[in-house]
Amino acid sequence: MFPTRRARVLLSLAAAASLTVVAGCSSNSSSPAASGGHHASSTAMDGMSMGSSSMPTSASSMAMDHGDGGPVPAGMKPASDPKYPVGSKVILTADHMEGMDGARATVVGAYSTFTYAVNYTPTTGGSMVKDHEWVVQQELQDAGSKRLANGTKVVLTTDHMSGMKGAHGTVASSTDQTVYVVDYTARGMTMKNHKWVVEDEMKPAK
Repeated sequence: MFPTRRARVLLSLAAAASLTVVAGCSSNSSSPAASGGHHASSTAMDGMSMGSSSMPTSASSMAMDHGDGGPVPAGMKPASDPKYPVGSKVILTADHMEGMDGARATVVGAYSTFTYAVNYTPTTGGSMVKDHEWVVQQELQDAGSKRLANGTKVVLTTDHMSGMKGAHGTVASSTDQTVYVVDYTARGMTMKNHKWVVEDEMKPAK
């Protein structure tokens, strides 16, 4: 009887060990932790993908607000002898927007006017935007035809960015350089009719 009982005990222990091993393997192959880790990794990658795609989307949205605004304001006077005539291929050196500096562009308009960097408070609320580049004379309410001095209070009539149209601000600086409208490509996206780039923010494309 003793050997039989011992044999049964050994068989029971062996069976329990076998079940434990099988359960352990099952746990390793499909445990919530492993599965969660995989999904967490996928989620992280998705997040990175969404992040990398959402940034261009955001940049694109900004660019469309800032750079795909259709025709220039009424009263704009084409420059008589611009350094970069319409159709010129140029490299941008401005960094108004992410990906702009170094981007290849084509000039689609060249104008003679006064161009301003402005500080303004968005109509949508939030902090003051400082040194927004650029707005032209024709995008300031009742600006007249003379160059405005730094510190002059202005009301913006353009909608380059959300909260800009109707915003109150001041002139931070100004230039009388030829100002350009350009089409440019950055991060795989083409920005049409980007307003504005002044002459010293571009160079000839090689």
